[in-house]
Amino acid sequence: MPQTVLVTAATGNVGPHALAQLLEAGVTARALVLKDDPNIGRVPEGVELFEGDLEDPDSLDAALEGVDAVFLMWPFFTTSVETAPAVVRKIEAAARRVVLVSSVGVHIGLERVDNNCHAYLEELLEDTALEWTFLRTTGFQANALGFAGQIRNGGTVHFPYGAATRTSVHEADVAAVAVASLTERGTAHAGQKYLVTGPLAESQEEQVRIIGEVIGRELEWRDIEHQAARDAMVGAGWPPSYADGALDYFRMLTTEAEVGSTVVEEVTGRPARTFREWALEHTAVFR
Repeated sequence: MPQTVLVTAATGNVGPHALAQLLEAGVTARALVLKDDPNIGRVPEGVELFEGDLEDPDSLDAALEGVDAVFLMWPFFTTSVETAPAVVRKIEAAARRVVLVSSVGVHIGLERVDNNCHAYLEELLEDTALEWTFLRTTGFQANALGFAGQIRNGGTVHFPYGAATRTSVHEADVAAVAVASLTERGTAHAGQKYLVTGPLAESQEEQVRIIGEVIGRELEWRDIEHQAARDAMVGAGWPPSYADGALDYFRMLTTEAEVGSTVVEEVTGRPARTFREWALEHTAVFR
């Protein structure tokens, strides 16, 4: 079992869960954090902190020294992938295993390798001697946090494609599959391309209804037009290609539900958490 695991994007939605679960497994957990990271408080006590930036591969040297495995999450919205080849080379030189958070878009063939996103990282890792595992996840249940402001301030959610039906996954379940892949003895997880999803297919509008039931308020969904949504997303900092891909995918999911799997239960031995469970954990955010 690896003794030391480095987690990148350690203060995001998945990283803190992964760090906590690694500590519970008796593993030395390291967190790669940016200088003056505003979310540093999300890192559990007992985790070794290393300052570094994926856009500066040399800054990873100290964090990678002596590691056995790396849990790699690449924050595409804020971090260029121009340095990805150099980062992968450094991981290969230091570690034996790597788990990458990838995307359902790769699984269903919508994401091309040459778009320099998840498929690109998968290709880079496949060309190494590392024992790699890819977690091709559907949307995180935490994406619903984007509705919190509208729910608190009036209770009507304006967003495109309310009928888009997703199999959103709890971030702690993504972390659990990653931790199992990083720490279990043997090579059963090596070379696996896991589709990691939640247990139920629910529309975005249904998710908002569930939040309303959990907080004891009747909420309303109102679709906004595709172009208006795109303009708002790009204005909020989304790269145009990402906004286009997301909206086209949501539109597709209005007629065809997102794919699902039982990977979480198969790997961890317990059922995947539902969106309702996630909402119950986050009631304070929506009230």
